[in-house]
Amino acid sequence: MLKAVGFGLAFAVPVTVLAFVVRERVSQVIELDERLVSAATDITRDNPWLRTFLIGWQEATQPKWLYIAATAVCVVVWKRRGSPTRAAWAFVTMMVAWNLQLVLKEVVRRARPIVADPIEHAPGFSFPSGHVANAAAIATAMVLLLWPFLGRRGRAAKVGGGVVFVVVTCLDRVFLGVHYPSDTAAGVLFGVGLVTASYLGYRGWNPVAPDDPPPTEPAPPRTSAYPQGTPKGPP
Repeated sequence: MLKAVGFGLAFAVPVTVLAFVVRERVSQVIELDERLVSAATDITRDNPWLRTFLIGWQEATQPKWLYIAATAVCVVVWKRRGSPTRAAWAFVTMMVAWNLQLVLKEVVRRARPIVADPIEHAPGFSFPSGHVANAAAIATAMVLLLWPFLGRRGRAAKVGGGVVFVVVTCLDRVFLGVHYPSDTAAGVLFGVGLVTASYLGYRGWNPVAPDDPPPTEPAPPRTSAYPQGTPKGPP
């Protein structure tokens, strides 16, 4: 349990610092954010194919679609894999992440980037990025949920795919001009930190969950039915 608290603090502190910095409008961070958004949106305007891709990615990664898909995975793990507590942990944690990032937005109340020639419009506040926070939370939860059921290659593919998914979502928000880079950084820290701390707490409360798949035991070495030195066939 102490690991869960420590890990949660390790991620909560930088998110809190970022929230303070953007709320107090620390000039160095604000100016860097604005320059990066301006440069990114210039690239998007100059490349229509990129704009089309980014808007498509934005629609495909709407939190409601991601949570529907993730909930379906939880149901499969519960019913088909026989791991109800693990599936329940993942579902509850994702719902907490979804709602907590909305609360954080209301606390910080950062305005969206102001772009001279807007590419896309988004409602609500900017910090943290909801798309990124939810993507990071879901990707982390899915990796931890499915970890015992995957082999070495499956685990590597799952982690790699999750990283790519979150990174592309971060870039999508900045290059569309609807979030600052600091919003997306906070979203990653929030999502990964909350879910991982929750998992450590779950494992601390239930270190050997009864519904976890048992470890694979190595097969015993094959031995001959005949004593050593005894002929194994007819003379």
